[in-house]
Amino acid sequence: MSRRRISKPSGRGIVVLAGESANDRRLLAAFIKATHPALAAAVTLTEITDPVRLRKKSGAELATAANTLVSKARGKARLKAGEFVGIAVHEDMDACPGPAYDAARKAVSAALGKAAGDSSSVYALAAAESEAWLLLFPEAFTLHRASWRIPATWKGKDSGRRQNPKEDLEGLLTNPRFRESDGPEIVSVALAQGLLTEPKGSNRSYQEFIADIRDWEVPRPPGR
Repeated sequence: MSRRRISKPSGRGIVVLAGESANDRRLLAAFIKATHPALAAAVTLTEITDPVRLRKKSGAELATAANTLVSKARGKARLKAGEFVGIAVHEDMDACPGPAYDAARKAVSAALGKAAGDSSSVYALAAAESEAWLLLFPEAFTLHRASWRIPATWKGKDSGRRQNPKEDLEGLLTNPRFRESDGPEIVSVALAQGLLTEPKGSNRSYQEFIADIRDWEVPRPPGR
């Protein structure tokens, strides 16, 4: 995570969201709105659709990929006629938190921070997958679809220890069957109901992302 002071904004601040899919970018937007409402109110959240493939890269290859992604984000901010405030990047770890997760998160966060320079950056590396983050808000599943119930034995646990949370949900929620596209809808319901500030359980990857985004400085309005 990189946090920098925002100076002399020339237009409304722009925070650019990048992820492996549109679903991931929508998740990022909802979590930012819930976690840092002052930031969300002060900026425009927008997206770039460029592929995100950072966690398996290292060295010069990682630096180049991070620079390219941030450059695209700066370009999107210019198209929006706003000041580039920062970039939030999502990837699935596809594994539980451990040494590999720690190494990838540290390396990619550093590369994004260097590429962002005086702007901010955050790397949301979901372990094992973003569906594990959804399990922190079990009530939202039922609010999204009345026929869905998360069992009591799943609640209040470390969702980061589930190796295949997406498959677990697909096996549990079958009427109708859970799909990846349900994720943003579940988070949207959780945001509307104020559930995102009260997770039921834990997930280190989620908590680290939340801590990082809370540390972002809110840009001052233009002309101040």
